[in-house]
Amino acid sequence: MKIILILIFILSYKSFASFSEDLVDAAYERLQSNVRYDGSSHSIKYPNGDIPKDIGVCTDVIIRSYRKVGIDLQKLVHEDMKKSYSKYPSKRMWGLTRTDTNIDHRRVPNLQAFFKRNGKNLPITSNQNDYNPGDIVTWILPRNLPHIGIVVDKKHWQSKNPMIIHNINSGPQIDDFLFSYKITGHYRYNPVK
Repeated sequence: MKIILILIFILSYKSFASFSEDLVDAAYERLQSNVRYDGSSHSIKYPNGDIPKDIGVCTDVIIRSYRKVGIDLQKLVHEDMKKSYSKYPSKRMWGLTRTDTNIDHRRVPNLQAFFKRNGKNLPITSNQNDYNPGDIVTWILPRNLPHIGIVVDKKHWQSKNPMIIHNINSGPQIDDFLFSYKITGHYRYNPVK
């Protein structure tokens, strides 16, 4: 029995590690995209809808990275919001009374609610070693603007902080950003079981 449990753990870890590596690779691919920062609203198909490829915001880095590994956050967020709308901030923050497949998944507070409900809500710490490749981190920027990015497997040469791929205003980029602003969320979402 003990050997079986050890094998299950090893296989689970390998599956998680493989998924995280694939997600990080997908985030690196975002750096090759010529994307200008544009948060305008668009009508998009559902499921697997996307805004035009040459525009995007911070959430689109996350959405497109997950989509590259076969995970449609548009569909998953929408389905979870339909089941538990009151657990999402849409009414409180934007006065909305129903879901919107065009934009719900592109809002940082909604992604935070989704990752809390469906992934691992990890501790927010000031220890760089607590942030692993594939983790999702959210921040609050000046003027109360929420932001989101993904931790990758490279460390900054000087600070040794894990690097972050995000889009803060000039397309997808990789930066020593982890401790630049107040962290408001730290998540791990790996739907591979």
